[in-house]
Amino acid sequence: MEIFEGDDHEPWGAYGYGLNHKHIPEMAKYSGLGKNPIFQPAVGTFAQGMVVSVPIHYEWLAEGASGQKMHDALAAHYADSKFVEVMPLGESDVKKAELLERGAFLRPDTLENTNRLQLFVFDNDDAGQVVLCARLDNLGKGASGAAVQNLNIALGLDEAAGL
Repeated sequence: MEIFEGDDHEPWGAYGYGLNHKHIPEMAKYSGLGKNPIFQPAVGTFAQGMVVSVPIHYEWLAEGASGQKMHDALAAHYADSKFVEVMPLGESDVKKAELLERGAFLRPDTLENTNRLQLFVFDNDDAGQVVLCARLDNLGKGASGAAVQNLNIALGLDEAAGL
């Protein structure tokens, strides 16, 4: 990050090619995959916002895994969430909902200045692959937003207070 934050940097860049990013252990622990996911972080020249993408082969999951089943599980889990929204399943439905910039790009800065998070499931059942994506404002939904939300919950307040 120090390189990117300097005066001379690219408008966008992926990093972590050693495949040992500091968040991989927690991703492996909480995903239940039993293996470290492949995580390729990237940064760009926008003030805030990010898209986290995790590619997964179905063979890593329980027998019978599919994009629809993953989407359904996420939708059920977050059905009552004020801040997490599960978006339409797959690229074609995401395009139909006009959620891709110019019909092709998942913009990282769409949720700027919010505490919201959007989850996407981009599946290819024929190939046995899925890419799970989360779009969020890393400053709003990041540590500061989480701290306010958790404090609200601990104090018995509406979790959205102050967000």
